[in-house]
Amino acid sequence: MAEDMQVESVWTGADLVTMRGGKYHLIPQGALVVRAGKLVWVGPQAEMPAFQAEQHHRLAGGIITPGLVDCHTHLVFGGDRSQEFEQRLNGVSYAEIAAQGGGILSTVRATRSATEDQLVASARWRLDRLLAEGVTTVEIKSGYGLDEESELRMLRAIRRLGDSVAADVLATCLAAHAFPPEFRHDPEGWIDIICDRLLPQVKTQGLADAVDAFCEHLAFSPQQVTRVFERAKTLGLPMKLHAEQLSSLGGATLAASFGALSADHLEYATEADAQAMAQHGTVAVLLPGAFYLLRETQRPPVALFRRYGVPMALASDANPGTSPALSLRLMLNMGCTLFGMTPEEALAGVTLYGAQALGLASSHGSLEVGKVANFVHWPLARPAELVYWLGGELPCTVIYRGERQ
Repeated sequence: MAEDMQVESVWTGADLVTMRGGKYHLIPQGALVVRAGKLVWVGPQAEMPAFQAEQHHRLAGGIITPGLVDCHTHLVFGGDRSQEFEQRLNGVSYAEIAAQGGGILSTVRATRSATEDQLVASARWRLDRLLAEGVTTVEIKSGYGLDEESELRMLRAIRRLGDSVAADVLATCLAAHAFPPEFRHDPEGWIDIICDRLLPQVKTQGLADAVDAFCEHLAFSPQQVTRVFERAKTLGLPMKLHAEQLSSLGGATLAASFGALSADHLEYATEADAQAMAQHGTVAVLLPGAFYLLRETQRPPVALFRRYGVPMALASDANPGTSPALSLRLMLNMGCTLFGMTPEEALAGVTLYGAQALGLASSHGSLEVGKVANFVHWPLARPAELVYWLGGELPCTVIYRGERQ
């Protein structure tokens, strides 16, 4: 009986925004009960059995949401690209910056020269900004090393970050992010290294939770991505894909055919892509930060995703070149104002569907019995306020695995 159950904590006094099924599913004056870091009871306080609790936290109003999920970031890298940002605003072209040694290869050089400790320290500062705004689950990609040793060093740094913070940190191997300068005349040679040497080590050493690639006319072709995905599949590694950001190459359909967890960006996704993603359960991860900074005009086909029932996630895409975003809450607003999402869709995108894009929907992303007790208390009247306020710090109390942070 619940009345006899010993539990660590009970949380009452706030409205619950459960996000069950991707909807608010509000419970006014709700209660959460935590045992062994998981939710064992969720419902109206008036109906809560008399648990034997070590602690009873009585909140003075506000709302409780699931812990936020940032399902697409590139937080680990060396160097800084703010100078290039200023150059672009002063009229210097991308081609000119690249000719000066800038662009992604400048980040590659800085990342290769950084020690593992340096990568961890610089990424920790960026990660802390996200955690302060209620993020309790975050994915971080490699992809700025672009050689065997540097990619492994980045993944080790990501694992160390996960061990050092009160958050669930997932690592993704994005070695197929760009072609290394050493392989610009031998692109298949880099694919060979990824498939034959890098991914087997990643699997054996437990350094990644998924494999990603950048499918684009200026990056990897669908045929090259297929080689990487086939190897990942044989190793039992889930897949994700940067797809349809700048052109339509059928990458989203390709990702779906492999049962990929997500296809990300998707500005140029087609109806066929949406149908394939719906059929195979691939989440559409929308990244308004890069859309904004690059001043793009082609929006992701949100209406098509709605029509075919494709779950939509939102993420910061925090990276040094195209989305130096350190606020997932700002992405909520951008998802609505730039992409036409509703506040409810946006919040689902950084909770339940963000978790689904990481393969964690059964354990994260909503306030339901059996899920991990990751949640956030906000002194707000309604969930739409999380989308409404621009900038500034919204005070919040973060609870990770049942413990107040």
